Amino acid sequence: MNQPDENLKDRDHKKLGKELDLFTFSDTVGKGLPLWTPKGSAIRRALERWVVDEEIKDGYLHVYTPDIASLNLYKKSGHYPYYKDSMYAPIVIDDEEYMLRPMTCPHHFELYLSRPHSYKELPVRFAELAKLYRYEKSGELMGLQRVRSFCLADAHIIARQDQAKAEINRVLDLIERFATTLGLKPYIDDDHKGDYYYRLSLGNREDSKKYFKDDASWDYAEKILHEVLIERKKIHVVRVDIKQDEAAFYGPKIDIQMWNVNGKEDTAFTVQYDFVMPKRFNLTYTNESGQEEQAIVIHRSSIGAIERIIAFLIEKYAGKFPVWLAPVQVKVIPIAQRHNEAAQKVLVELQKAGIRVELDDRQERMQAKVRDGSLQKIPFMAIIGDKEAALAPPSVAVRGREGENFGLLTLGAFLEKLKTDIETKR
Repeated sequence: MNQPDENLKDRDHKKLGKELDLFTFSDTVGKGLPLWTPKGSAIRRALERWVVDEEIKDGYLHVYTPDIASLNLYKKSGHYPYYKDSMYAPIVIDDEEYMLRPMTCPHHFELYLSRPHSYKELPVRFAELAKLYRYEKSGELMGLQRVRSFCLADAHIIARQDQAKAEINRVLDLIERFATTLGLKPYIDDDHKGDYYYRLSLGNREDSKKYFKDDASWDYAEKILHEVLIERKKIHVVRVDIKQDEAAFYGPKIDIQMWNVNGKEDTAFTVQYDFVMPKRFNLTYTNESGQEEQAIVIHRSSIGAIERIIAFLIEKYAGKFPVWLAPVQVKVIPIAQRHNEAAQKVLVELQKAGIRVELDDRQERMQAKVRDGSLQKIPFMAIIGDKEAALAPPSVAVRGREGENFGLLTLGAFLEKLKTDIETKR
């Protein structure tokens, strides 16, 4: 197990979130309901756009479904009796009870049922950045890591049973690609520590109040997930644990576990095998013989809850986000007031190129402005003095947040560097 980070105070996402002006909370709005500032929203937007684009490339069909639904939908899915203590109270509209949704799966199943499907179409991979609402006890709330309103990078794969293992491996491949891009490393053992490991989360067959009773289906689903993890451990070299009584009510799951700076473990991403919902919703397809056959469902989250992964990343990077995720990528600094006009032109050109940029035209010493930019963890400072303002084409002296001196660059060369860093996710 990871121990608490010795630099806890410097990395705690709640402290950095306030210092870097990324998010806030208001008791007037409600406990556990984060408010994203423009800077925090910039991180979130960059992350969400990347996730959606990469999932579409991987064969997912991105959709939109409503944040509320009839209580009957969650009774049909079976979630209500198992999860009602974690759901908000019903909203009564025209004598019908509605719920703020705590999960997306039944919405996606109704979408699947909107028309017939052939075996040739499967797997169908519905994905959504879904706003969800779950009632967490006030004592369990913690910054962005545990909130009552969050956005989940959710998906539901409706497939034939013979496609299950390949689809689960495909999901784990995507999760590992995302993790690698975000700078997260697998935890192998105590001599090769990393950021995450796999946990096979099993059910308790004796607890019929918590888990659906169907021993044969549990046996089959657990066998599939266990085989996938054993094969992946040989190839990918990652720690794999097994834990009882941590499954979903509808089947076992593979949880990707991570630690925060306090050493507390949380589930970041998940892959779940579901043998209950296909029966409850009659999720079928027409097989090669023209007969109706029942599908299976794989629930998965590629980067988990946006709030939770951003909390992890704030602590992972100690607020020093890579250029592509940095809320402000460049700070333009005129040395004196006479350089403001040239600095304004640089600001506009960078904005036109899609760069997240700020202008610091305060009447302060240049060194103070550079120091403030470094404290705000901004990757680059573009400085403009007499020399830079007089040059054609427009040029800037570039400094890094760690004190690096990149020298005098034309604005075109600086833009090329920025675009390369952004495209390569540096």
